[in-house]
Amino acid sequence: MENANKKTDQPVNSTPSSATSSGLLEKLFKLQAHGTSVKTELVAGLTTFLTMAYIIFVNPQIMSTTGMDSGAVFVATCVGAAIATLLMGLYANWPVGLAPGMGLNALFAYTVVGQMGYSWEVALGAVFWSGIIFTAMSFWKIREWVLDAIPESLRYAMTAGVGLFLGMVGLQSAGIVVANPATILSMGDLTGQTAFLSVVCFLVISVLAYLRVFGAVLLGMLAVTLIGFFMGTVPYNGIFSMPPSLAPTLMKLDIMGALDVGMITVILAFLFVNMFDTAGTLMGVAERANLRNDDGTIKGLKKSLKADSASSVIGTFVGCPPVTSYVESSAGVAAGGRTGLTAITIAVLFILAIFLEPLATMIPGYATAGALLYVAFAMMSSLSKINWDDYTEMAPAAITALMMPFTFSIANGIGMGFVSYAVLKLATGQARQVSIGVYVLAVIFILKFAFMPA
Repeated sequence: MENANKKTDQPVNSTPSSATSSGLLEKLFKLQAHGTSVKTELVAGLTTFLTMAYIIFVNPQIMSTTGMDSGAVFVATCVGAAIATLLMGLYANWPVGLAPGMGLNALFAYTVVGQMGYSWEVALGAVFWSGIIFTAMSFWKIREWVLDAIPESLRYAMTAGVGLFLGMVGLQSAGIVVANPATILSMGDLTGQTAFLSVVCFLVISVLAYLRVFGAVLLGMLAVTLIGFFMGTVPYNGIFSMPPSLAPTLMKLDIMGALDVGMITVILAFLFVNMFDTAGTLMGVAERANLRNDDGTIKGLKKSLKADSASSVIGTFVGCPPVTSYVESSAGVAAGGRTGLTAITIAVLFILAIFLEPLATMIPGYATAGALLYVAFAMMSSLSKINWDDYTEMAPAAITALMMPFTFSIANGIGMGFVSYAVLKLATGQARQVSIGVYVLAVIFILKFAFMPA
């Protein structure tokens, strides 16, 4: 009887193979030390993937405006995200998903290629160099110096400005805002199908997000696509198929072509937007996941920053705009994700997603526009963190944010922000409050505006 009781106390699934795999996972990710389990990590990974999976549908539509092959970009998005997230999980042991950044892809497509006229191959080269710089900064204390040197007001303004830029792109894509020779811009036809369904998509996503339904963006896009299907405007292309060829974008970056004087500010723009977005996201996820040591420092922050920065370099070889950590990772953390096993799960799901290309081709432009509007307004919330009582802080921040959509250039907005901040602080006797780094960057952007105004 005693022996029988001992047998029943044994776990039902305690087989040699499961014990071995469990031991391997424990050794790799230290699950017990983080207070989590394999099941919890898998659920957390699925949760994060569903919240950020919209990027596999949105990114190809944005990037294809540059002339890049849409099918190849779709595969590149999935592969780039998978490699980056694997690196984050295995090297840093963090529960963070990575993918091509929203805002960074818009900077790539609409500013560098669309407005400045560079080829997408050269633009990928610029992303490569910004990633190299970011990676180098992550190995030394230069990263901390730059992060500390840039005023908080300009950091928040960059995020909000990118949001405004995305909002402008979304409104234009939806036909809600159109060109007008008399007033520059004016209201479009809101009764048109594209505008109406874009608004519907935005509202559905917003309601779902408010109700904390994970995967709100993806669900909203799919819901509006389904509406379009029943209206007869969305053709059925199937759901699964073998993935398209990656050859049109694989190893097509022009590294040497990006070593152009005119690309300096573009490389800096990619660097700053990616760096500040990454730092904010990783700090936020670490706080929520309680990834802190006894002395208050964040566990593995240096490794996570190295993994993130290296991912942008790796992504360029398959055809990705800057790859960055996604704030949606906090959804997986809320579901209990604490280790790199969550990230590994996300990466595997991105790999499996390459078989969803027919579904991606069915997503209409108005679904993408609705998603862009939601992401845009979410990013603009950072404006609330700016000190609006200090004009020398407020004005440069407002200039940074507003000039991005008004000049249709994220790089111009960043440059004008640095210049106005340095000038206002100098002119008001607050020169010592400004770091040397800000003055150096202000001079670089002044030279850019003087000699390369386009």
